[in-house]
Amino acid sequence: MSIPYPSAAKGIALSLVCLVLLGIMPIIANLREEDVGALSFAFALSVWQVVFAAPLFVWEMQRGTKGILGLNLSWRKRGRMIFVALFTGALFGLSTYLYVLSVEKAGATNAAIAIQAYPLFAILWETVFLKRRKTAVELMLTAVLIGSLYYLGTGGTFIVSGLSPWFVASLGVPLLWSIAHVIIREELNKTPITPVQVTFFRVVISTLFLLAVLIIALPTGFSVGLGAIFQTMSVIMGLIYVLELIVWFYAMRHVDVSLASSITTPWPALTMILAVPFLGDEIAMYQVVALMIVVACIYGLTLTSLRKGKMKVGIERIPS
Repeated sequence: MSIPYPSAAKGIALSLVCLVLLGIMPIIANLREEDVGALSFAFALSVWQVVFAAPLFVWEMQRGTKGILGLNLSWRKRGRMIFVALFTGALFGLSTYLYVLSVEKAGATNAAIAIQAYPLFAILWETVFLKRRKTAVELMLTAVLIGSLYYLGTGGTFIVSGLSPWFVASLGVPLLWSIAHVIIREELNKTPITPVQVTFFRVVISTLFLLAVLIIALPTGFSVGLGAIFQTMSVIMGLIYVLELIVWFYAMRHVDVSLASSITTPWPALTMILAVPFLGDEIAMYQVVALMIVVACIYGLTLTSLRKGKMKVGIERIPS
């Protein structure tokens, strides 16, 4: 359904809601019960994502919006779409597990800042696969961004031996997101699939992927995962994750992606603030400095991209 009168005020308000939701997600992940492992929690929250996304999927179908389901495709194209769905769903499932694990091991603040490295990987894919040349300013900002992440990962020392392996692992989250998003963008451009369908199919496949991994990794994997489903934090995390995806798509109906992206960029600052009272974390000055530099670099890359007259994949944040 198109919106005849987009409202900038509504778009900004919805983007601010996204900022809040993104900021509290790492806190909720670390507030789970101690006996619930990262893999079990990732599976459980994915189950609740399916539960909360399913009614929207059904509602859209009842309204006659068939999207991708209304296409009469050849077996070849249908097989390709199924493969893409399975592959990207598995990537998102793996990234969900890595997200929960990184927030736990690297810390909510460090992981939140590391996830902001998304533009770095998008720039990499643009350069390697799309052959897009970068300006001197973009290269400089990218170098500063990499340096600030290295500074954060070494605990503010710049010493290689102090580089946290869990911080490095947390960079895998934006890496997996960027790969999956590049693939999904192609499907969104070529097919009439709706945002609700993308969200629903993604969480269903991710849940099945994590269930398979859980059963293989743990002898009592299914029972462990089943127990985690009924944990309060699993329900809350699943709800907030789905809400963030949906609110983001609605924000895009009112404002440009560039504006919404700029509004949501400082969300790690909220994580940093909330981590003190809720998790008992202590925020170091090097974390504050690193966050400020990362945010400044992302804003710089966004402005540079806009001045070039077109949005780049990495700067257009996509719901994770």
